[in-house]
Amino acid sequence: MEKVAIVGCGGSGKSYLARTLGKILDAPVTHLDAAFYDDEWTPLPTEKFTELQRELVEQPRWVIDGNYNSTLQTRLEACDTVVLMDVSTISALYGIFSRQLRHGAGHKGNGVHNRIHWGVIQYVATYRRKMRPRVMAKIDQFASGRADVVLLANRRQTRRWLHQVAAEHS
Repeated sequence: MEKVAIVGCGGSGKSYLARTLGKILDAPVTHLDAAFYDDEWTPLPTEKFTELQRELVEQPRWVIDGNYNSTLQTRLEACDTVVLMDVSTISALYGIFSRQLRHGAGHKGNGVHNRIHWGVIQYVATYRRKMRPRVMAKIDQFASGRADVVLLANRRQTRRWLHQVAAEHS
């Protein structure tokens, strides 16, 4: 496990998993929200964001978390492991609101980027129905059969998987 792409709904635990996995694997971690948005929530131009990801995946080792379906293919074609945080809608909604309570709004420098508004709530609430099938199709097309695919359905399963990975890499 050298190149890990982590995808899933907002509030699913992608950033937590990326930070923890990066420590276990001693691999650099990139949170795509931190790369895409500046401190004023201005997005990086599409071409620059795409080029940045191409540069990131050329590195020998990495953990990258974030969806960004328009550039997901780049990460899936380069990874040896893809982890889908496949949590329930209720769990993801709980995740975005509890993160807001724990960390407040804004950029925190540790992968935590909070900005809850109606669009975010709608995205999280409809992710399993609208976005998940598109993500699964891309995983099937660009990663299945070539990369290990790990589906984690809840936080307990995520902690167990991290313990297993840590035991294998100690």
